Amino acid sequence: MHRIGNILAVLLVCAGCQARVREYRVEVVREYPHQVSSYTQGLFFQDGQMYESTGQYGESTFRKVDLGTGVALRKLDFGRKYFLEGSVMLDGSLYLLTWTNKVAFVYDAATLEYRQTYSYPREGWGLTTDGKELIASDGSNRIYFLSKDFKLQRTLSVTLNGRPLRYLNELEWIDGKIWANVYTTDMIVIIDPKSGEVEARIDCTGLLPQHLRDADTDVLNGIAVNPADGRIYLTGKRWKRLYEVRLVEKKD
Repeated sequence: MHRIGNILAVLLVCAGCQARVREYRVEVVREYPHQVSSYTQGLFFQDGQMYESTGQYGESTFRKVDLGTGVALRKLDFGRKYFLEGSVMLDGSLYLLTWTNKVAFVYDAATLEYRQTYSYPREGWGLTTDGKELIASDGSNRIYFLSKDFKLQRTLSVTLNGRPLRYLNELEWIDGKIWANVYTTDMIVIIDPKSGEVEARIDCTGLLPQHLRDADTDVLNGIAVNPADGRIYLTGKRWKRLYEVRLVEKKD
């Protein structure tokens, strides 16, 4: 009985074990201009073209951006009462969240012509897609999988080493995983979309050097992958640069 008791104790301990969270840092491959007026909320590529949604009341926009220059090739301006958040395109539609306005907008992805407005029951933060559903964050440790008419399909609770990880913000779907900025930090996490467990952390400390910062420079926020070549881009709110980066695993 004593031996059986020991075995059971080991099994119980192992049942609570967490897989090791991999640790990465970013290495800059190339840098690009980024409009310092952009309070970046959403960043993504569609058919090789970069798009960006920007926030703040009276300043919220959606932009078709030239990667090489940072210049907006086309821009949609939103009314002063709206604070725009995450954005993504799926099946010919552009989806845009608002922070506390309780609405989400849908536009034609090709023409950027308005289609309709949906009621949205929670704060809008980040938005991405797995190619089938919309995937949204609200600043908590929860991620929401939604239909294209914003009906809730399921909710994922995100944990880091077994504990809820809050302040999930901008999202990007990369190689079957959810990447998320953790608001107010220099950390990006890579999340298993089935279990909600954080599989890896990416340390972006020092990505934007001090000499490119001023009083208006805000936090890291903006993750985009170009599906055409797999290149990953990061920026932040009112940053003067956008960076193509690669991951380098940290050594113990």
